[in-house]
Parts: sequence; structure tokens; C-alpha cells
Amino acid sequence: MKNIVFYVREWLEREDFELFLKFSRYLGRENGKSKFLLDMSKLEKAIKNEELEPGEIINLLSSYDIEFENCSLDDVQKVIEMLMPRIVIKIQSNEVLLIPNTFLGDKVKDLIEKKWIKYYPQMKVFKLAKPMYFFDVVETLRSRDIVVQNETGINEKIELPVKISFKGELRDYQVEALEAWRKNGCRGVIALPTGTGKTVIAIAAMAELNVRTLIVAYTKEQMFQWGEKIASFTDIPMGMIGYFYGSEKRIAPITIATYQSAFRYINTLAPHFSLLVVDEVHHLPADKFRYIAENMFAKYRLGLSATVIREDGRHVELFPLMGGVVYSKSMLELAEKGYIAPFTVETIKVNLTLEEKKRYKELLERYRNLVNGKTFEEILEAAKRGDGKALEAVKIRTELRMLVHNAQEKLKAVEQIVNKELEQGSKIIIFTQYVDQAKQIAERLKTYYIVGELDENTRRRRLEAFKQGLVRILVLTTVGDEGIDIPDANVGIIVAGTASRRQFIQRLGRLLRPAPEKQAKLYEIIMKGTFEEMESRKRKEALRMLFQDMMLELSTDFGNKA
Repeated sequence: MKNIVFYVREWLEREDFELFLKFSRYLGRENGKSKFLLDMSKLEKAIKNEELEPGEIINLLSSYDIEFENCSLDDVQKVIEMLMPRIVIKIQSNEVLLIPNTFLGDKVKDLIEKKWIKYYPQMKVFKLAKPMYFFDVVETLRSRDIVVQNETGINEKIELPVKISFKGELRDYQVEALEAWRKNGCRGVIALPTGTGKTVIAIAAMAELNVRTLIVAYTKEQMFQWGEKIASFTDIPMGMIGYFYGSEKRIAPITIATYQSAFRYINTLAPHFSLLVVDEVHHLPADKFRYIAENMFAKYRLGLSATVIREDGRHVELFPLMGGVVYSKSMLELAEKGYIAPFTVETIKVNLTLEEKKRYKELLERYRNLVNGKTFEEILEAAKRGDGKALEAVKIRTELRMLVHNAQEKLKAVEQIVNKELEQGSKIIIFTQYVDQAKQIAERLKTYYIVGELDENTRRRRLEAFKQGLVRILVLTTVGDEGIDIPDANVGIIVAGTASRRQFIQRLGRLLRPAPEKQAKLYEIIMKGTFEEMESRKRKEALRMLFQDMMLELSTDFGNKA
């Protein structure tokens, strides 16, 4: 290696002069300049003993007006890198190995404590705990003056084959959401109510980054809606959009997969994408689905949800998986700006028949005797362990709920509401929990239903018929709680639901996309004197918190007086 000689034109402060002497020899003054020779033994000792950080040497040289003799600052950089700790990163048998050339000690201690990497002394290598930590580990190592030689082929930004453009126009809150995500390093969750354009924000983010993207959708309907929206809001060639699910599994620059397919094939998908977009991201913390986020290398991540908060508290797990909530707006805030249609919630109270009431009391008494004051969560845990009484209690509870949800007077109330609303030109969604009930209601009303067991073509055909107004009533099970885009439905009828605030708000959200002169209505039909009254109160509390005095609540008694 040739000698590296350099001259400092300025007069050196005593402290800086001593720093120069830690890695070079002073050769005296020449033509009014201080002359130095880089001393390899001094340099190696200073770095090894951590007297100077490699970056500190470069910063020192860069801060002075220095003239090099037959070399440059780049040559100094190369010499320093030869002496710096080095890690080679490779993929071997589907594991990411980090192979150091020296003992790293405290430089990686915190990475081991955070369980991002694990050391294997027999092999003298580190292993990456999960692919999601890949770029965090690389950036941390480089910030500590460790040379990282990445031989995995995994890149931070895998560009799209062409530059795509966003063709839409964002609302003010959508611009704010995108900016918040961008400021957070293009990571995080955006929480906005149903129908407020979360998908459009994500498409704008995709166009801005212009990198290969994996989109994970909860249902097949959502998956196809994503493809349609991307085609509408960008100039992307259609051949660059691929669907990965069921029998069709095509990896394209923009790939859209269902949760189930992404979970099963994540090791195949992971290396190909730099941006991960997860729709209905509140599902991600589930033990099964979190595997998707943990095993993606993608540095850039965007989660979308109308209701991020999980009632089991596991929403906090979204922070490490996706980057935390970076932006949210309540229904109240958006309603005040006219981005959500005004609405009313009307509770229709009906009675059990004498026969149903008798059966209800019998089942309730049997259930109470079996549970002996325990909560349902406690009974459920006991049932999972095989406890006989608990198993019987769970069975009776299910029968109890089905009795109430399928009560005769409910169906009469549905027919009455539907007839009234059809006369006013409404488009109506009927929500239930049960496939059999959905089919029964659809048959009575001579309309379509959508349930999970329907094949994909039938689902899409029925949904399209409703969107175009060929049918004005659509009956949905829980498959409709998330992800079905029905922009001009204005009336919802809940025949059977749960105490879940999330479900209630999502069902309401199906109706709230604004349109000229639109007034949305949500009816909930509940049985008087049953558990449904308590569940209704819980749901209303959630709405009152969201809308304060903007919510109009009505209550109507209907049916017999049994």
C-alpha cells in the first residue's frame, strides 16, 4: 500500500493536533502547511482500542482544508474500512447468517437483548431472529462503524420496472395521513373510519415509493377491489398487478394476496417486496397472521384499519410489526367536515313468543346452574381443557343465542322495515351472524345473500347486481363486516350481531360513504328481556363516544305483547 501523505493548510488547535497524532505522524511544516503521514500501526491501535471511531477520523479530515499527495479522502476511507469490524450477511438453509470477522462485544449486546439476533458460539455466527428485523439490524451495525457486506440479494428498495403516477386527488386528511406516515420513515398504521379512502392513501404511498409491493387483504372481495382501485388511481400497466390466492398464484411487481395465502407462502413471497401493505390490520396480531409481518423483509410498511383497537388488547403488538399508529381521525371529526353521511340509529324492540320465552328461561336457568357465577371467558378456557360442565355450558349458550337471534318476530320486523324503506327508494343491507338465517331472509325477501361458502364468481355477480341497483336488498353474514365496497347503500338492518363495538361500527361504516342528500339509517332489531338489550347498550356507548351530540337515537317497540 502506498504511503498516504496529506497537508493541513489551516493552523491546528492543540486538541485536534493530538487527534491527528493518534493515527498519523507529524512531518513538520512545509510551505506554510502542516505535513502528516498516515501511520498504519497507530491507526490500527486507535481503532482497536476504541480511542477513535472510524467515522470520527473521516469527519476530522473532512472538517479541515486538506490537500492529499498522490491520493484522496476515498483512499483513507478504504484503509479505515480494512481495519473496521466486518460482518458478512448470507442466507443459508432459509436462515439469515451474520458472520463477523472479529469479536463485537458491546457493539451488538443490545441487539441480542432485544432478540433481533442470536449468537451461536459453536459456529461463531449470529442468526437473524426474524426477517422483519433485517434492515433495522443492518442500519444499526453500520451506525456503529461495522462494515456490512450484504450477500443476501435482499435490497432496501426494489424499484418497480416503470415509474407509476398517482392520478387521484387526496382530501386534506388523506394528505395529512400520508405525510405522517412519510415522516415516520414510511412505516405505521393509518386508522380512519370505513368509507374514508384508506385504500386511496395507500395507493398514493405506493406510487410515491415506486417499489415492489405486497398487499395483504382479508377477503377475496377486498383483494379484487384493491386491483380495481390501483388500476383506477394509477397509470400502472395491468400486467404488473398479480393475484396470489387459491389456484391463482402469480408474483408480480404489485402482488395482492389474501391473509391465508400470505401466511402459507410467506417464505416464497418475502424476498420480492420492499413495501408491505396490510388491510384490516387489526387482524394481524392474531398468532397465525402475525407470522406474515414477522417474516417479511420489507422495510417499508403500511397498515390500514377502521378500528385498530382490539378488545383483547393485542393491538399494541402492531407497533413492532408495522410501526404503530401514525395517524387517526374519528368519525366525529370527519362528519363535521362532511366526509361522512349524516345518520340515525333506530332500535326496534320485539318480543319472544310465549313458546320462545319459555324455552329461553329454561336454557338460561340451565346455563346459570352450570357456570355458577363464572364469566364466559373462564368457562371457555375450562371448555378448552375438556371440562364437561364447561363444554355443556358453551353448547347451551350457543343454543340460547341462536334462539334469540332467530326469533320469529325478528323476521316480521325485518319485512316491515324493508317494505317501508323500499317505498322510499332505499338500498338496504341486512346483517346477520348465521348462514341459514341469511338464506332464509333472502328467500323470504326474494333477493340475494352473500355468505362465506359462496364461490367467488357468484359473490362478485351478486355484489355487482346490488351495486347497479338490479336488486335493492343484500343479506350478509359476517363476511360483509369488512372489506365489501358498497358506496350507495343507505340503510342497514342488524338482525343478529354481537356485543362487539368493532362489529357494530364496521356495519354502520358500510352506510356512511357520503352522497348528495344522503341520510343513512341503521336499524338494530333486539329482543326485549334478553341479553341483546345489554349488548345494544354497549354498542350505543361506543357510538356516543365517537359522535357525542351528533348521533340521533330512536327506539321503537314492535310486534306482540307476549
